[in-house]
Amino acid sequence: MEKAQWIPIVCLRIIAMVAALVATVLMVTSRDSAKVLGMTFIAKYTNSPTLKYFVIVCIITTIYSLAALFVPPKKSLRHVLVLDMIVLSFLVSSFSAAVGVGQLGKQGNSHAGWLPICGQVPKFCHHVTASLIAGFVAVILYFLLLLCSLNNVLNLVAFKA
Repeated sequence: MEKAQWIPIVCLRIIAMVAALVATVLMVTSRDSAKVLGMTFIAKYTNSPTLKYFVIVCIITTIYSLAALFVPPKKSLRHVLVLDMIVLSFLVSSFSAAVGVGQLGKQGNSHAGWLPICGQVPKFCHHVTASLIAGFVAVILYFLLLLCSLNNVLNLVAFKA
Protein backbone atom coordinates (compact mmCIF):
# COMPACT_ATOMS: atom_id res chain seq x y z
CA MET A 1 0.00 0.00 0.00
CA GLU A 2 1.35 3.41 -0.95
CA LYS A 3 2.07 6.08 1.61
CA ALA A 4 -0.62 8.35 0.13
CA GLN A 5 -3.25 5.68 0.86
CA TRP A 6 -1.87 4.89 4.31
CA ILE A 7 -1.73 8.44 5.77
CA PRO A 8 -5.51 9.14 5.77
CA ILE A 9 -6.17 5.79 7.45
CA VAL A 10 -3.63 6.49 10.18
CA CYS A 11 -5.04 9.98 10.73
CA LEU A 12 -8.62 8.69 10.90
CA ARG A 13 -7.57 5.91 13.26
CA ILE A 14 -5.78 8.33 15.62
CA ILE A 15 -8.70 10.79 15.68
CA ALA A 16 -11.21 7.95 16.21
CA MET A 17 -9.05 6.59 19.01
CA VAL A 18 -8.97 10.00 20.69
CA ALA A 19 -12.75 10.38 20.30
CA ALA A 20 -13.33 6.97 21.90
CA LEU A 21 -10.91 7.83 24.70
CA VAL A 22 -12.66 11.16 25.33
CA ALA A 23 -16.04 9.38 25.38
CA THR A 24 -14.66 6.93 27.94
CA VAL A 25 -13.18 9.61 30.19
CA LEU A 26 -16.32 11.74 30.08
CA MET A 27 -18.57 8.80 30.89
CA VAL A 28 -16.38 7.49 33.69
CA THR A 29 -16.25 10.94 35.31
CA SER A 30 -20.01 11.44 35.10
CA ARG A 31 -21.25 11.57 38.67
CA ASP A 32 -23.75 13.77 40.47
CA SER A 33 -25.97 13.57 43.52
CA ALA A 34 -29.27 15.07 44.58
CA LYS A 35 -31.52 14.94 47.60
CA VAL A 36 -34.97 13.60 46.86
CA LEU A 37 -37.45 13.31 49.74
CA GLY A 38 -34.61 13.51 52.26
CA MET A 39 -32.66 10.69 50.61
CA THR A 40 -29.42 11.23 48.71
CA PHE A 41 -29.59 9.91 45.17
CA ILE A 42 -26.23 9.34 43.42
CA ALA A 43 -26.22 9.15 39.65
CA LYS A 44 -23.19 7.51 38.03
CA TYR A 45 -22.60 5.54 34.86
CA THR A 46 -22.16 2.26 36.79
CA ASN A 47 -25.85 2.38 37.72
CA SER A 48 -26.74 1.42 34.15
CA PRO A 49 -25.49 -1.77 32.46
CA THR A 50 -25.97 -0.05 29.10
CA LEU A 51 -23.63 2.79 29.99
CA LYS A 52 -21.10 0.26 31.34
CA TYR A 53 -21.32 -1.56 27.99
CA PHE A 54 -20.66 1.75 26.20
CA VAL A 55 -17.57 2.39 28.36
CA ILE A 56 -16.22 -1.14 27.84
CA VAL A 57 -16.65 -0.92 24.06
CA CYS A 58 -14.99 2.52 23.97
CA ILE A 59 -12.04 1.15 25.97
CA ILE A 60 -11.73 -1.82 23.61
CA THR A 61 -11.96 0.53 20.63
CA THR A 62 -9.20 2.73 22.03
CA ILE A 63 -6.88 -0.21 22.74
CA TYR A 64 -7.59 -1.82 19.36
CA SER A 65 -6.98 1.46 17.53
CA LEU A 66 -3.67 1.90 19.29
CA ALA A 67 -2.63 -1.68 18.48
CA ALA A 68 -3.75 -1.36 14.84
CA LEU A 69 -1.41 1.60 14.38
CA PHE A 70 1.53 -0.78 14.76
CA VAL A 71 0.33 -3.29 12.15
CA PRO A 72 2.39 -2.93 8.97
CA PRO A 73 0.13 -1.54 6.23
CA LYS A 74 1.25 -4.08 3.65
CA LYS A 75 0.62 -7.11 5.87
CA SER A 76 -2.72 -8.40 7.10
CA LEU A 77 -4.73 -5.57 5.55
CA ARG A 78 -7.77 -7.84 5.23
CA HIS A 79 -7.55 -8.95 8.87
CA VAL A 80 -7.49 -5.33 10.03
CA LEU A 81 -10.47 -4.60 7.78
CA VAL A 82 -12.47 -7.43 9.36
CA LEU A 83 -11.51 -6.32 12.86
CA ASP A 84 -12.42 -2.72 11.99
CA MET A 85 -15.83 -3.96 10.90
CA ILE A 86 -16.32 -5.86 14.16
CA VAL A 87 -15.21 -2.89 16.26
CA LEU A 88 -17.55 -0.58 14.33
CA SER A 89 -20.44 -2.99 14.90
CA PHE A 90 -19.83 -3.04 18.64
CA LEU A 91 -19.35 0.72 18.71
CA VAL A 92 -22.64 1.33 16.89
CA SER A 93 -24.55 -1.09 19.12
CA SER A 94 -23.19 0.36 22.36
CA PHE A 95 -23.72 3.93 21.18
CA SER A 96 -27.31 3.22 20.15
CA ALA A 97 -28.10 1.56 23.47
CA ALA A 98 -26.48 4.40 25.43
CA VAL A 99 -28.43 7.02 23.46
CA GLY A 100 -31.65 5.16 24.31
CA VAL A 101 -30.83 5.20 28.01
CA GLY A 102 -29.75 8.84 27.81
CA GLN A 103 -33.00 9.82 26.14
CA LEU A 104 -34.93 7.96 28.82
CA GLY A 105 -33.01 9.78 31.54
CA LYS A 106 -33.59 13.13 29.88
CA GLN A 107 -37.24 12.76 28.86
CA GLY A 108 -38.52 9.95 31.05
CA ASN A 109 -41.38 7.73 29.92
CA SER A 110 -44.86 8.82 30.92
CA HIS A 111 -46.40 5.53 29.78
CA ALA A 112 -44.19 3.50 32.12
CA GLY A 113 -44.26 6.12 34.87
CA TRP A 114 -40.52 6.82 34.67
CA LEU A 115 -39.62 10.37 35.53
CA PRO A 116 -36.75 12.26 33.89
CA ILE A 117 -33.69 12.63 36.13
CA CYS A 118 -31.77 15.40 34.35
CA GLY A 119 -33.57 18.09 36.33
CA GLN A 120 -32.16 16.67 39.57
CA VAL A 121 -28.66 15.68 38.38
CA PRO A 122 -27.71 18.09 35.55
CA LYS A 123 -23.95 17.61 35.89
CA PHE A 124 -24.36 13.86 35.30
CA CYS A 125 -26.58 14.46 32.27
CA HIS A 126 -24.17 16.98 30.75
CA HIS A 127 -21.26 14.54 31.11
CA VAL A 128 -23.28 11.72 29.56
CA THR A 129 -24.39 13.97 26.70
CA ALA A 130 -20.82 15.07 26.00
CA SER A 131 -19.67 11.45 26.14
CA LEU A 132 -22.35 10.43 23.65
CA ILE A 133 -21.32 13.24 21.31
CA ALA A 134 -17.72 12.02 21.43
CA GLY A 135 -18.99 8.47 20.88
CA PHE A 136 -20.94 9.60 17.84
CA VAL A 137 -17.80 11.24 16.43
CA ALA A 138 -15.95 7.95 16.98
CA VAL A 139 -18.71 6.03 15.16
CA ILE A 140 -18.59 8.38 12.16
CA LEU A 141 -14.79 8.30 12.02
CA TYR A 142 -14.71 4.51 12.25
CA PHE A 143 -17.25 4.31 9.44
CA LEU A 144 -15.04 6.55 7.28
CA LEU A 145 -12.02 4.49 8.29
CA LEU A 146 -13.81 1.33 7.24
CA LEU A 147 -14.70 2.86 3.86
CA CYS A 148 -11.07 3.92 3.27
CA SER A 149 -9.75 0.51 4.28
CA LEU A 150 -12.29 -1.25 2.08
CA ASN A 151 -11.31 0.96 -0.83
CA ASN A 152 -7.65 0.09 -0.32
CA VAL A 153 -8.36 -3.65 -0.13
CA LEU A 154 -10.50 -3.53 -3.28
CA ASN A 155 -7.80 -1.52 -5.11
CA LEU A 156 -5.18 -4.04 -3.97
CA VAL A 157 -7.29 -6.94 -5.29
CA ALA A 158 -7.96 -5.11 -8.60
CA PHE A 159 -4.26 -4.27 -8.94
CA LYS A 160 -3.22 -7.93 -8.51
CA ALA A 161 -5.76 -9.14 -11.06
